Amino acid sequence: MQTPADPQDRHEYPSHWEADVVLRDGGTARVRPITVDDAERLVSFYEQVSDESKYYRFFAPYPRLSAKDVHRFTHHDFVDRVGLAATIGGEFIATVRYDRIGPGGTPASAPADEAEVAFLVQDAHQGRGVASALLEHIAAVARERGIRRFAAEVLPANTKMIKVFMDAGYTQQRSFEDGVVRLEFDLEPTDRSLAVQRAREQRAEARSVRRLLAPGSVAVIGVGRTPGGVGRSVLGNLRDAGFTGSLHAVNRAFPDDLKEVDGVPAHRSVRDIDGSVDLAVVAVPAEHVPEVVTECGEHGVQGLVVLAAGYAESGPDGRERQRALVRQARTYGMRIIGPNAFGVINTADGVRLNASLAPEMPRPGRIGLFAQSGAIGIALLSRLHRRGGGVTGTTGVSTFVSSGNRADVSGNDVLQYWYDDPETDVVLMYLESIGNPRKFTRLARRTGAAKPLVVVQGAGQAPPGHAVRATRLPHATVSALLRQAGVIRVDTITELVDAGLLLARQPLPAGPRVAILGNSESLGLLTYDRCLAEGLRPARPLDLTTRATAGDFHRALAQALADESCDAVVVTAIPTIGEGAVGDAELAEALRSAAEEVPGKPVLVVHVELGGLAEALSAAGRTAPAASATAPGTGGGAHPVRPAERPPTEVQAKPPAPRTSRPCSRLIPAYPAAERAVRALAEAVKYAQWQREAAEPGKVPGYDDIDERGAAELIGALLERGEGLTIGVEETCRLLGKYGIGVHRALPAPTPEAAADAARALGYPVALKATAPHLRHRADLGGVRLDLADEEQLRRAYDELSELYGPPEELRPVVQRMAPRGVDTVVRAVIDPAAGAVVSFGLAGAASQLLGDMAHRLVPVTDRDATSLVRSIRTAPLLFGWRGSAPVDTPALEELLLRVSRLVDDHPEVVAVTLEPVVVARQGVSVLGATVRLAPPPARDDLGPRTLPAY
Repeated sequence: MQTPADPQDRHEYPSHWEADVVLRDGGTARVRPITVDDAERLVSFYEQVSDESKYYRFFAPYPRLSAKDVHRFTHHDFVDRVGLAATIGGEFIATVRYDRIGPGGTPASAPADEAEVAFLVQDAHQGRGVASALLEHIAAVARERGIRRFAAEVLPANTKMIKVFMDAGYTQQRSFEDGVVRLEFDLEPTDRSLAVQRAREQRAEARSVRRLLAPGSVAVIGVGRTPGGVGRSVLGNLRDAGFTGSLHAVNRAFPDDLKEVDGVPAHRSVRDIDGSVDLAVVAVPAEHVPEVVTECGEHGVQGLVVLAAGYAESGPDGRERQRALVRQARTYGMRIIGPNAFGVINTADGVRLNASLAPEMPRPGRIGLFAQSGAIGIALLSRLHRRGGGVTGTTGVSTFVSSGNRADVSGNDVLQYWYDDPETDVVLMYLESIGNPRKFTRLARRTGAAKPLVVVQGAGQAPPGHAVRATRLPHATVSALLRQAGVIRVDTITELVDAGLLLARQPLPAGPRVAILGNSESLGLLTYDRCLAEGLRPARPLDLTTRATAGDFHRALAQALADESCDAVVVTAIPTIGEGAVGDAELAEALRSAAEEVPGKPVLVVHVELGGLAEALSAAGRTAPAASATAPGTGGGAHPVRPAERPPTEVQAKPPAPRTSRPCSRLIPAYPAAERAVRALAEAVKYAQWQREAAEPGKVPGYDDIDERGAAELIGALLERGEGLTIGVEETCRLLGKYGIGVHRALPAPTPEAAADAARALGYPVALKATAPHLRHRADLGGVRLDLADEEQLRRAYDELSELYGPPEELRPVVQRMAPRGVDTVVRAVIDPAAGAVVSFGLAGAASQLLGDMAHRLVPVTDRDATSLVRSIRTAPLLFGWRGSAPVDTPALEELLLRVSRLVDDHPEVVAVTLEPVVVARQGVSVLGATVRLAPPPARDDLGPRTLPAY
């Protein structure tokens, strides 16, 4: 037994092991190391554990901990003996401990790499996923301390704990001896353990958001005694929306005898409310928020929407106030939307929550909407809501979240919720910043495989108040990586809504072939030109002339949809006058009925000032009473229907459960301009293509000549020289060679005689190159002489370069054997601290440097990624025989890309690779220049245990 004075008890406290985690039910807990100061907390915790749980932990009746037990469980060296606790409100709810053991199961120190692990979870918190979260964290700690294997002994009756170990996804061995189940498992993450971890992460984070969006009871804190003000407005919005749960108004300034405010029960404090409160909307000034958070936490409130401003957006003091707010809320297991938030909305019939500053409830629908900015949120809700001045129609919202400073709940959390939300078919997000691009990309790829995700990403500096990781990647590169992950990336909120309404109303197109028909030849030709500009394949427009009737439109649309060479149809329409002119409602019904005959293809309408056509198109599929479906301008209702009272109007070809009363027809989106309709259709075509390809992902090929272990040893030896370095030419060639990447040798030529000796060693013909920084890779400046066939030509070229550009010590000339002629390209790889490892490709020279014509893919690159990467740049035709030139060996180029990807994926210490130029010839590739930079790898929290962002 060690004493507190023992040197082994004085290791530095590992604060980086502290973390906040989301539990299975959506609540949060804090995980931290157990220290000598936790003795009283440990005893109190143990007293609240049942006798059965104690028996399962110690294999015998163990009613209380002795002083020696307390000492043992609170004194750790944080290397061979580690204990972690999960806490809520500062009190323990669970503990886990490992002890390093040797071959005989006796206490040991490094290099022993096995440890015994044991858990104890308070009965009141069992079933919340606490043990699973602790296992992830204690396993990460053990790996950091050189432990590679855990052993656990469990009584057979302790089925819950056995399940925790068995479900973790690690490689395991199980045995039964002396009435005890012994489990042994490796701690190295496996594909299954990562899949289990991410599935648990999704369920937990989705439930934490669900608790905020579907509360059974809401308290608005900061309701004014007189009409007006933020709190009173939110209370009115909740009441007017018809919130189905219990609603409470709270203000500590209320008189004692005040019982109601606007018909809502009034209270001076959350503590005075009988029963539970699931969600608190905090509308008090920032200086009073801490007191409110304490009251909410002590009352058991599950989540907060903080509307108050004055946090990180206001400067350093506000940033610290925001950190304190998050820390305080997490202490009680609560999650926060905000601060500086606009609020949340849920239009589901069983909820009808409008805990926001939006004065009217949006129409119910199938679109999930996320905006960080309240102003942008208002604009998006308005665009979806109104019928004129933008994309018209009545597709509505399922849920809406405006996160403000997103100090806690972020777009990633809401994306986890929408992934399997049956009420949401399309996700629209306006992101001013992305706090964790690596995680967002992973979640977007998974979500995109299930439902469309349309994103506007703000450019430039993140708004004040947003904690954003630094990225070295240009904005355009991040956008390209988002597209690779299946994100429908648009530039404006108009395009966001345009694409969202099409995807919410119509099926995905099977390809880029577009039929165009309408009663205006000029509008049809304009649509045709826009289709070509967007990369679609339009057929010649069919002009029905201005004399076309509704029946003509119906027949033409039905015929176009039935044509197997058509994947989508754009209908153009202009107003007609005179006898027999087609009416809006009549035309809308004709188009709707024709579209229903072939429901698998999308239909869009481009209309020009047709007044009620867009409204009629939206109304054509309604199942509401006849009075509600009356076409505009025809009478039929003295009292207009409030937008919040209108029924759902959008219809999908595949009705998602559990809704069963949705119309069996689908709505046709109408656009006021051809370019907007065609741009939305082009995005749908690209997304459908991505979704088909994602269903059959490529493979990361293996190469027998790769020496992964040898490369690791070389990298380790090189890193011993310093924290970060660009390695020399010889080391670069050796390292790349271990991954089958050959680099043409370039021998230094400080004198003409050295140049001649180098040429004789390499063999003629050779190239003479100046490698000074201002001339490197700049053949256009004349610093390169090629195809030098003999020593005479070499010496003449050497003298010319010296006369033109200066003495050899400035030129730094080198001699290199000539490579076969081909197309000069550049291949780069970089590990970005935010986005992860990225491989980039382009043509060398002006195409990539001046025009930015580079394509990017996330690592690991698959064979399909490499194929598309080569073809993604605008100058790709130069590789495939442009204007009669000979096609080059793109399969060899793709293999080079795959080998570079494997290098940076296998060795995160390789933080940058540049191969320039890479000459792609008719047969093979030649790497003529290469640089590699090594550094300790950046932390990758996507491979570690589940955590919330640190504050």
